[in-house]
Amino acid sequence: MAQNQTSRGGSTRRRAKTVTPSEKRNQASPSHPVAHYPGHAEVYRLMTLTRLIDDEAPNFLRKALGWSYHAPCAGHEAIQLALGCSFRASHDYLFPYYRDLATCLAAGMTPTEIIWNGLSKANDVAGGGRHMSNHFAKPSIHVQNVSSCVSNHSQHAAGLARAVKHYGSDAVVFASFGESSASEGYVFEAINGASREQLPVVFVMQDNGYGIGVPKREQSANARIAENFSGIANLKIEYCDGRDVADCFRAMAEAIAFAQSGEGCAIVYADCVRIGSHSNSDDHKQYRSQEELDAARERDPLPIFRETLLNEGHMSKDELAAVEAQVKAEFDQAVIDGMAAEPADPTTVLEHLLPPAFDAVEEASDEGPTCTMREGINRAMKGEFRANPDTFMWGQDMASGTKEGIFKVSDGMQAEFGEARVFNAPIAENYIVGTANGFSRFDPKIRVVIEGAEFADYIWPAFDQVIELSHEYWRTNGQFSPNVVVRLASGGNIGGGLYHSQNIEGILANIPGIRVVQPAFADDAAGLFRTAIRSQGVTFFLEPKFLYNQPRTRTNVPDDFVVPFGSARLRREGTDLSIVSYGTGVHHAIAAANKAEEEDGLSVEVLDLRSINPLDMDSIVKTVNKTNRVLVAHEDKLFGGFGGEVASQIVDRCFDQLDAPVARVGQDYIPTPFARNLEAAMQLNADRVLKAIRDLASY
Repeated sequence: MAQNQTSRGGSTRRRAKTVTPSEKRNQASPSHPVAHYPGHAEVYRLMTLTRLIDDEAPNFLRKALGWSYHAPCAGHEAIQLALGCSFRASHDYLFPYYRDLATCLAAGMTPTEIIWNGLSKANDVAGGGRHMSNHFAKPSIHVQNVSSCVSNHSQHAAGLARAVKHYGSDAVVFASFGESSASEGYVFEAINGASREQLPVVFVMQDNGYGIGVPKREQSANARIAENFSGIANLKIEYCDGRDVADCFRAMAEAIAFAQSGEGCAIVYADCVRIGSHSNSDDHKQYRSQEELDAARERDPLPIFRETLLNEGHMSKDELAAVEAQVKAEFDQAVIDGMAAEPADPTTVLEHLLPPAFDAVEEASDEGPTCTMREGINRAMKGEFRANPDTFMWGQDMASGTKEGIFKVSDGMQAEFGEARVFNAPIAENYIVGTANGFSRFDPKIRVVIEGAEFADYIWPAFDQVIELSHEYWRTNGQFSPNVVVRLASGGNIGGGLYHSQNIEGILANIPGIRVVQPAFADDAAGLFRTAIRSQGVTFFLEPKFLYNQPRTRTNVPDDFVVPFGSARLRREGTDLSIVSYGTGVHHAIAAANKAEEEDGLSVEVLDLRSINPLDMDSIVKTVNKTNRVLVAHEDKLFGGFGGEVASQIVDRCFDQLDAPVARVGQDYIPTPFARNLEAAMQLNADRVLKAIRDLASY
C-alpha cells in the first residue's frame, strides 16, 4: 500500500500508514514465520505457560496468599507473545502494562519471578513487593517498572526513545497499553511528540473492547481507536488480528522496521478479546451478556493456535502433549520456589525514599561576579553544562531565537550548547515532565533540567508525571532513579493573576520522594542548582519570579559554590524573636525586622530555610531555643501552606522553650487577583510581617 506524502518546509513528511485486514492476511501465516519468531514449540510453550499462571493466580488470592490484584491476559496472548519475543532483553526497552503477563514471560522473566511479584515476595525483581501484584518488571533486562496510572508510561517511552536516538543506539522502545487508556490526553502527547521527533517507539494498543466496564463505543467515535491518530505525520499504524499469532508477529516486525528506519514511530493495533473480567475486583457479567461471553470463549487464541499447529502439520498431538507436560512441571516448580521465598521485609519499607545527594560542602567566598538571582542561576547552569556533556534542558518557549524564555533565565544556553542539548518542547507539560523521566533511564550519568511549566501554576496537567518521578526510586526498590531538576517560576507580586502567581511548595512538600528548594539570593540559587544537578534523584527548584532581577538578591556567585540540601542560613542575628522563612518571604522578613528594630527596639532573627524538603529542623530548633518566640512567614496562602508544617514541628520539638504560641503570616486564602492593587491587598509584604512581629512580641 503506497504511503501518502506531503512536503513541508522542503522536507518529506510521511502521513500515518495503515495496513488493512485484507492486505495483512496475505502477508503471513503460521508456515511463514517472520523475524523474531522463536518457533512453534516455543510459542506454544509460552502461550500454555501464560494461561496456566493466569488461571492459577486467582487461587492464590482465594487462599489469602497474595495476588490481591490480578488482571487476566486470556485472549491477549498472541499479540503479547509477538511483543515479548520481539523485545531484545538488555538491549531494547519495554514498558508493559498490568495485563502483559505473556509479554513479560516472552521478554525474559521466569515463572518464578512472576509468582514472586504476584505474592509480593522480597525476591520480587520488579520492586521487592513495593508495587501492586500483576505489575511485572525486571529492570535488569530493561523491562521497566510502570505504575498503575494507565498508559502514562507512553511519555516515558517517548523520552527514553529520545535518548536512544541522541546517543546513536539501535534499540527500540516498546510501550504497551489497552485501547481505552488511549483516551488519555498524555497518550496523544506522547504519540504527537514521538512522531514529530521521529523517535524509535512502537506503541502497542491491545484492544479487547472494554475499559474496565466501559465499552469501546463510549470511548471513541472510531471503532479502531488507532484511527484517532491516523492524521499524524511520521507515524505508521499496523492493524492486526490480536488472536492470530502469525499476524501479530508480522505486524510487530513491520512496526519495528519502521521505527528503526529513523522515519518515525509506529502503532501496532491488535484486535484482541477479553475472556475474563477486567480484574479480580470486577464482575463482567454485570455488563456483558452470556451470548457475548460465549462468543469471547470461541475466539480464544490458545485453542485456535493449537488447532492451527495440528491442522497445518507443524506439531503432532504427542509433541503438543510433551510441551504441556513440560509447562506443568515448570509451573509446579515455580510455585514451590515462589512460595518458599521470604515475604517482603517490613523493616525495609523506609529505604530507597531518596537516592544519594551530592556531598555538598558550603564554603563562604567573596570571589565571583556580583549577580542577580536570574544571572546566578544562568551562570550555574552554564557551568554545569560545560562540565558535563550528558546534561540536557528543555521546556516551553525557552529556546526561541534570542528570546530564550520569558524571564531570560536560559539566556545563551542553546547558542552555546546546541539544539541537541537545549531545545523547546511542545506546549504540553505532561510531555515535558514525562519525557524527562524516560530520557534519564538511558544512562545514570545523564542529568536532565526542565522548565516543567512556564509558570509553576501550569504544572497541574503534568501532575501524574510529578507523582511518577516521586516514587520511581522507592517503587523499584532502588533500581532506578530519575535524575531530573524541575525548574519552576513560582510566586506572585508581578501582577500575573491566576495561573501566573501561585505558590505550590506546600503541595510539593506533601509528596514523598522529591526534594524541594527555594532560594532567596543569587549565590544560594546558584549553589542549590549545582547541588541539585549533581545529585541523584528529583529536585523541584522553585524560583521566586519576583526576585529574578531584584537588586536585593545580588551577591557574589563563586564558580563552584554549592549549598547542601536541608541546610538553612541565618540572615540576621536577633535575641527577641525569630522569623523562619524562605524565598520572597525572606526579603519581607529582613525589611520588617529592620523596621522593628528601628521603630520598636526589637531584636529579630531571620532564618532562611532555602530547603523545604529536606527541612533543617536543627537550625529551626536552635533559633527558637535562642529567642523563645517564632514567627513563620511565607508567600504562600496561610491556610494549608507549608508554614503550618513548620509550626507543627516547632511545637513538637520546642514546646517547653516557647514563651508565646507559634505565629504565622502569609497570603490570604483566596485566588490571586490580577489588578495590582487587589494583589497587594492579599499578598505577603513587609507591613504584614511587621504587624505579626509586634503582635508576637506583645504576647
